[in-house]
Amino acid sequence: MTTGSVFSRLMSLAVPVVFANLLQTAYQFIDTVWVGRVGPTAVAAVSLSFPILFLMISLGGGLAIAGSILVSQFKGRQDQKQVNVVAGQTMSAMLVMSFLVAALGYALSDPLIHLMVRNADTNLIEQAVIYLQWTFIALPTLFIFAVYQSLMRGVGDVVTPLYIVGGTVLLNAILDPFFIFTLDMGVAGAAVATLCTQSLAALAGFWLMFSGRAGVQLQLTCMKPRWDLLVRMFRLGLPASVEQSSRALGITMMAFLVANYSTDVVAAYGVGSRVLGFVIIPALGLSMATSTIVGQNLGANKPDRAATAVRIASIIGFLVLTLVGILVFFFRTQIASFFVPDAPEVVAEASHFLKIIALSFGFIGVQQVLNGAFRGSGNTMISMVLSILSLWVFQFPVAYVLSDRTSLAQVGIWWSYPVANVVAMLVALGWFATGSWNQKRLLEEAALRDAADTGRLD
Repeated sequence: MTTGSVFSRLMSLAVPVVFANLLQTAYQFIDTVWVGRVGPTAVAAVSLSFPILFLMISLGGGLAIAGSILVSQFKGRQDQKQVNVVAGQTMSAMLVMSFLVAALGYALSDPLIHLMVRNADTNLIEQAVIYLQWTFIALPTLFIFAVYQSLMRGVGDVVTPLYIVGGTVLLNAILDPFFIFTLDMGVAGAAVATLCTQSLAALAGFWLMFSGRAGVQLQLTCMKPRWDLLVRMFRLGLPASVEQSSRALGITMMAFLVANYSTDVVAAYGVGSRVLGFVIIPALGLSMATSTIVGQNLGANKPDRAATAVRIASIIGFLVLTLVGILVFFFRTQIASFFVPDAPEVVAEASHFLKIIALSFGFIGVQQVLNGAFRGSGNTMISMVLSILSLWVFQFPVAYVLSDRTSLAQVGIWWSYPVANVVAMLVALGWFATGSWNQKRLLEEAALRDAADTGRLD
């Protein structure tokens, strides 16, 4: 990633990551499609559960990001020994974190759903709680594979995770209808199917890393806690966790606003959110690829090459997501009908939602790429601040005022999305233009080289 054409290196990372993320998101897509055959209440139950799950996952997500950043920079320095050590520390820390978060999430599922849907029917509450609890049971397997993917991106291997995800998604497509309809588990069957397939993915990731076939040689000695390194990783990962948590909490608060309306509106919000989740995948792929290239090139002391990669990725992100937005704009009704074919009221509302947000997708592309650059350089604090501004200054207040203080009602929530997308992109672009992002020398700042030389990381 530190030599050759920047564009080709960027694409060699971004394209497999995009496909892997598409397949990963296909878990939720397949769930939504099959759950949609159960009825609008089931779709609403899954939609209400997702923000809570995202929030709990975000509590530990920063560690995976910190591990990926350090691995990419050590890879750029050609220090395989420290790549293995960082990988081991990341995996052991995330194993502990995953079981803690899973237990906490399971215990809080019922009170959180009741808090969110005070005015909803009891059937919706019951289905949402059951789905959420089963999903939290599956959470450790999701954490393990997420760490594996992050570490592989750090060393530049984005193809192997793609094969694993592809196989498990195909299996999930078979297991979903089996558990939902054949075993008559309803909405819980979708979560159980995901538990089975994610367990296989996690086991495959573990085996590849311990076998040394993944660009990382994971050993038990590398997983023994090294407190100096773990403290540095927590410091690096904390802003990333806060960033993800603030985004997740913002999504949860948006769900609170939507929950004040009818079940049809909640279901429409779920459909629109699923579409938005798919649309943003190219931007996330470019963001992750940018983070890896920036990290490896800064580790190799090539800041100009890192900056070139960011500019190219930003242009690609804007053009690709704008094109996707145009397609969604013109085919919004057909897209909504695919998710909930027998609910015309939901289709109409979801189509309206997609019409409002579609043409702002290009701005999301630029914002995500810039966030990837900030993270790859170790400036996780900048990404955190931008995320907080986007959700808590630019979106949620607009959504609350327009929905609660005007006649727009739920449409005011829909309009908050393009407002936040445009303003957040402009702020991120201005911050990047200052040039301060590539002045950080992460490895030297963390004194990891000195620790390695003295044997403390051996």
